[in-house]
Amino acid sequence: QVQLVESGGALVQPGGSLRLSCVSSRSISVIYGMGWYRQAPGKQREAVATLTGGSTNYADSVKGRFTISRDKAKNTVYLQMNSLKPEDTAVYYCNARWSPFGVAVWGQGTQVTVSS
Repeated sequence: QVQLVESGGALVQPGGSLRLSCVSSRSISVIYGMGWYRQAPGKQREAVATLTGGSTNYADSVKGRFTISRDKAKNTVYLQMNSLKPEDTAVYYCNARWSPFGVAVWGQGTQVTVSS
């Protein structure tokens, strides 16, 4: 069974930066797509940044501040988050899919709290 393990969440002040990591137990060399999602208390889970094939997409609220990237050799996808705002506070989840119609795999989530 494939596992995704996120890390890097923390308490950070507004304007600060964090880098989240998601390590896959299965090779991501030929993965269909990976992405980062977040869920704030009382809100639905939303896509933050996705990487499908050679295309990346970002939520409007994070464009210019967040960057998704991957290291195939390490089977890891990253989310670099800069200029963090209190509204970025949420549990961040990693998602991966190895084929267009395959089952999506989710990580357990990592908490990001932006507060002074």
